[in-house]
Amino acid sequence: MAKDNEALGSLGLLVLRLAVGGMMLTHGLPKLQRLMSTPDKFPDPIGLGPEVTLALAVFSEVVCAVLIIAGAATRLAAIPLLATMLVAAFVTHAGDPFNKMEPALLYGSCSLALLLTGAGKFSVDGWWNARGW
Repeated sequence: MAKDNEALGSLGLLVLRLAVGGMMLTHGLPKLQRLMSTPDKFPDPIGLGPEVTLALAVFSEVVCAVLIIAGAATRLAAIPLLATMLVAAFVTHAGDPFNKMEPALLYGSCSLALLLTGAGKFSVDGWWNARGW
């Protein structure tokens, strides 16, 4: 019975990773295109410059999202995504109504959950762990 619970928990983490990572790519890929064309027009909510801010957002929303989907270095990949979502919620949308903050808070909560739990056994991390790496 414990094996069944472990498998179900890992299956739940797989669903979470695929959903969060996949949906985050829908935000990150347009930013990647923007990075290649007009990075100077991106908002700069924390004063790093629009190009740097956009590059960091692309890193978290594309590179980290792909790592989360694969379940590779999941806990590490969740950190930049969590940070990006906290900035989006509490800095970029600080004066906005809650419904503008809500998506960032939801993605941030999922990132925090993956940071705390890891990827589960149906992942690259799980494969590495099963081999003792």
